[in-house]
Amino acid sequence: MATLTVNDGVARDQIQKIMPSEVRDTVQLYLDGRIEQWYARGDGKGVIFILDCKTVDEAKALTDTLPLVKAKLVTFEYMPIGPLAPLRYLMGK
Repeated sequence: MATLTVNDGVARDQIQKIMPSEVRDTVQLYLDGRIEQWYARGDGKGVIFILDCKTVDEAKALTDTLPLVKAKLVTFEYMPIGPLAPLRYLMGK
């Protein structure tokens, strides 16, 4: 999971100038199967991507390609996620 946050001091118009290319690149990652799901943050300060990546380093390499990251207007935080393993106990032997 990758959580995008707009950096402090970044003006909305700075983001808007880059959004057309950001949206195209993000949709392409979705169509390529790299972004499985994405959500708007409830606080309005960014987005959350559920990525198809094996490691945080792979997720970082993927998000580093995005225009807002390249422009240093946003920051991502990463958290590995996976299946809820304790559910295996419900499956029995």
